[in-house]
Amino acid sequence: MSQPKIFITRLIPGPGLNLIKEHFPSPKIWTHDLPPTREQLLERVRGVDGLLCLLTERIDAELMDAIGSQVKVISSMSVGVDHIDLGEATKRGIPIGHTPGVLTDATADQTFALLLAAARRMVEGVDYVRAGKWTTWHPQLLLGADMVGATLGIVGFGRIGQAVAKRAQGFDMRVIYHDPTAESAYNAQPVDLDTLLRESDFVSLHVPFTAETRQMVNDQFLSSMKRTAILVNTSRGGVVDQTALHRALKSKQIFAAALDVTDPEPLPMDSPLLELENCIIVPHLGSASKRTRDQMSLLAARNLIAGLKGERLPHCANPEVYK
Repeated sequence: MSQPKIFITRLIPGPGLNLIKEHFPSPKIWTHDLPPTREQLLERVRGVDGLLCLLTERIDAELMDAIGSQVKVISSMSVGVDHIDLGEATKRGIPIGHTPGVLTDATADQTFALLLAAARRMVEGVDYVRAGKWTTWHPQLLLGADMVGATLGIVGFGRIGQAVAKRAQGFDMRVIYHDPTAESAYNAQPVDLDTLLRESDFVSLHVPFTAETRQMVNDQFLSSMKRTAILVNTSRGGVVDQTALHRALKSKQIFAAALDVTDPEPLPMDSPLLELENCIIVPHLGSASKRTRDQMSLLAARNLIAGLKGERLPHCANPEVYK
């Protein structure tokens, strides 16, 4: 029996790749550091039975047309699937795999790393030393915000939001959250969004990227925050109106922001956000621990293998495809 045709859009970590090769020895892999261009992707996916992609690839009707009706599975090495047209995939009977759960702790850790870095002005401190400005200890140098006893407002209280609330207990923080569908955990108190923004010293975003959450952080959102507040985003870049954020940071309407994600990614070097000392931006590192990325690759591989074998995906983003 002939082997199925597989295309993997990037060189994924060894555990997942090796598992795929145990079942299907000859997958085609895009080995360049940069993802394939749209034209290259449309060409490479033609006729494949299984596609393993990342969040850098847009999987829409055009791409599904290019793949062909023989495709059995599309597996994404990501939790979020906003880069995939799930409705179109379901209509065509294509199960979509994703990798939930395994990056919860890593992303919550990243959130707290950014909270601390912004509160204590770590990046500014590093730049200060490297610029040769450190001449003495000064009682007013780079004063930041306290974590202990502060109020942390979490917008979106799913797995990652709750993991952030758990970590906040170690800092004796008061935790409030806004998520109409979530149940309380770790002593966090549900509040409406206006209350959260009015009372929070730190606002941490953990919502999925949808039509409803697109640029939810806008001028009105930011003007409702404390002038001493810090915004952290480890969800998706499109949740934040970056022009509005720049205005708020430059005018000191809020104290600081720390972004793990931007829109677009990578952020253009001429972005005005990069000129601000009170804005930390890192290159989408929320899940960037070796163990987490290894586990993500394994989940993506298992979804791909199951789909190619005609089995139900262990982690399917559109389970209605099986009805």
